[in-house]
Amino acid sequence: MAPKPLHVDVVAADRQVWEGDAVNIILRTTEGDIGLLPGHTPIFANLMPCAARIITDDGRQEVIAVDGGYVALDDSGRVSILAQYATRSDEISSADAQHEIDVISRKMDRNDEYTEDDVHRLHLAQAQLLAAKHISGQKP
Repeated sequence: MAPKPLHVDVVAADRQVWEGDAVNIILRTTEGDIGLLPGHTPIFANLMPCAARIITDDGRQEVIAVDGGYVALDDSGRVSILAQYATRSDEISSADAQHEIDVISRKMDRNDEYTEDDVHRLHLAQAQLLAAKHISGQKP
């Protein structure tokens, strides 16, 4: 008998972004990319900005851009993805994300003073663009 699906909660500081059951979760931690499957041992890890891919138990794919944060999987199969900012791919404008990347990149290229917040916004916009490309079928 196959293990029951993982129950996933994706939570940003201002809202619950997504909740459901999954048979696979792929995300980027500070130690590298990981995949979580039903029956995986418990884990707690720091996330890098990434486009987290969640394969639901009915075969759909949810892609969510996160700006970092944490992922925790407990021994009951409950997964919590916690981030300051998280956006579902269907909420993302590729053009807006690309514009944000361009503006911040130009600022950095000119050696203008930029802040840690600028770098954070750049990483989030890059994750959003990846998420938007995943959902539209473009190569990331």
